[in-house]
Amino acid sequence: MVTFAPRKSLFDISNESSTSNEFRGFFTLFWISLFLFTVRTYIRSIETNGYPLDFQFASMFSRDAITLAISDAVLVLNTALCVPFAKAIAKGWIRYYWFGVILQHLWQTSVLAMAITWTFNRQWPWVQSGFLTLHSFTMIMKMHSYLSTNGQLAYTHEQAEKVLAELKEATEAEGGWDAALRKAEEVMMQHDSPIPQGTPDAPNNAPEGSTTSYIDARTAVTLRQRLAARNAAGNGKADGSATSAAAVKTTGTRVLSPSATAVPTHPPTPSEILTHHPSEKIARLARTHAELESELTGPVEGRVRWPANITLRDFAWYQLTPTLVYELEYPRTERIRPLYVFEKTVAFFGTFALLYTIVETFIIPLTPTKEQSFARSLLDLALPFMMAYLLLFYIIFECICNAFAELSYFADRQFYDDWVSSQWNSTSWDEFSRKWNKPVHTFLLRHVYASTMSSYKLTKQSAMFVTFLVSAAAHELVMAIVTQKIRFYLFALQIAQIPLIAIGRIPAIRRNKLMGNIVFWLGLYAGFPLLCVAYCAY
Repeated sequence: MVTFAPRKSLFDISNESSTSNEFRGFFTLFWISLFLFTVRTYIRSIETNGYPLDFQFASMFSRDAITLAISDAVLVLNTALCVPFAKAIAKGWIRYYWFGVILQHLWQTSVLAMAITWTFNRQWPWVQSGFLTLHSFTMIMKMHSYLSTNGQLAYTHEQAEKVLAELKEATEAEGGWDAALRKAEEVMMQHDSPIPQGTPDAPNNAPEGSTTSYIDARTAVTLRQRLAARNAAGNGKADGSATSAAAVKTTGTRVLSPSATAVPTHPPTPSEILTHHPSEKIARLARTHAELESELTGPVEGRVRWPANITLRDFAWYQLTPTLVYELEYPRTERIRPLYVFEKTVAFFGTFALLYTIVETFIIPLTPTKEQSFARSLLDLALPFMMAYLLLFYIIFECICNAFAELSYFADRQFYDDWVSSQWNSTSWDEFSRKWNKPVHTFLLRHVYASTMSSYKLTKQSAMFVTFLVSAAAHELVMAIVTQKIRFYLFALQIAQIPLIAIGRIPAIRRNKLMGNIVFWLGLYAGFPLLCVAYCAY
C-alpha cells in the first residue's frame, strides 16, 4: 500500500525509537572503527608514499565536470514539459487513454535514448556515465508518476461527471436535488441522535439554482465522521496487506487504502449525504460519485483538488521532494531547520571522504583482470565492496534524501525501513528488496505491480515477475552503459531472485531464521565482487 505519513529517518538523532534501540551502541562503534581504520590507512600511505591519497579517483570523476553539470541541468529542465502536457490532458485537448499514454512513453524513451547516446559520445568514465544514466532513470520515473497520476485523475474526473449527471437525473424522480438531500438528511437523523443545525453556504459542487439550507459546520463534521465510521466498518474485514486485492483499491496508477486518510473536518459533500438516501439507485450512484471525488482531492488534508495541482510551482516542489511517486498532497513539516540541513551536509562530506578512501585504496588498485585468480579477486573485494555499499547507502538515503526532504518540507522520511528488523536480520531477498530502497520500491509497487494487475488483469505472481523483469532490465542497462559491455550477468542474478524467494517461503526454511540470515549475508557479500569480476574480467 503506497501511503505517505509523517515519519522520521531511523538515523535521525531526534527519532525516539532509534535512541532507545538496543543496537545504538553498535552503530556508534561502527563509525568510530571506520574512522580509526581510515586514519590508519592515511598514516600508512604517508609513511609509504609520502601522501595520504594520490587522488587518482578524484581526477577521474572530476573529468568534464562542467559538461556533466550542464547536461544534468538540461535533463532536469526538460521534465518541466510535464506541466503543459498535463494541462493539455486536463483541458481535454489530449485524451490520456490511450493517445496520451503513447506520447508519454515515446517521450520518456526519447529522454533515455538521448542521455545514453550523449554519454557514449562524451566517452565519460564509469562514474560520470553511471551518474547521468541513474539520474535519467530517476527523472523518467518522476515524469512517469506525475503524468500517469494526472492522466488517471483526468479519467476519474470524466467518470465522476458522468455519474453526477446520472445522479441528478435519478434525483428528479424524487422531487429534485434539494428534496433528495433533505430526505437523505432525515434518514441520517432517524438513525443517529439529533445534532445542532444551521445554514452555512451551499457547497461548491451543488447544482446551479439549488436553494437547500445546508447543515452547519458542527453537524457537517459529525455527519462526515459517522460516514467515515460506517465506511470503515464496511471495510473492516479487508486484509491490510499491500498485495491483497481486497485491501486496496487500484485505479491503475494509484493504490489507496479504503480508509487511508484521517477524517477531514470540512463539511460532507452532497454526494456523501445522498449515500443515505432511501432510494437504492440514488444511494448507489452517490457512493460511486463520492468515491470518485475522493480520488480527486489530496489524501492528507484534502485542500488540493485536481486539476488545481497542475502548476509549475507544484511540479517544482515535486521535483525537489525525495520521492518517485506523485501525490496531490504530501505530509509537510512546518519549517526548515537550518541546523538539520547543516548536520546532513557535514555527514555527507564526512561519509563521502570515507567512501572515497575505500574506493581509491582498496577497490581501484584491486580491479580484477583475466589473469588474476577468480577466488582471490572475490576475497580481495568482498569486504571493501560491502563497506562501500553501506557508506553509499548512508549518503543517498540518510544524507541526500533527508536534506532534500527538509528543504521541501517533506515530512515522510522513511526512505528505508528499520535496519535492525529489515537489513541486519533479513532472512530472505524479498524482505530485503522491499525495505532497503523505499522510493524505488513504492514506484514499482504503484506503477508496475499494481498497474499491471489493474490494467492487464495479471495475477500476483505474473505481476511480480513483470516487476522483477522491468527492474532487472533497468539495472542491466546501467551496467551495460557503465562497463560498455552487454553480458546480462546482473540481469540473470536479479531474475534468479524469483525462485530464491519461492524457496525462502517454504515453511521449513522460514522457521530457520538463522540459516536464512546467514544465506542472505553471504549472498550480499558475494554479489558485489562477483559482478565486479564478471563485468571487468569477462
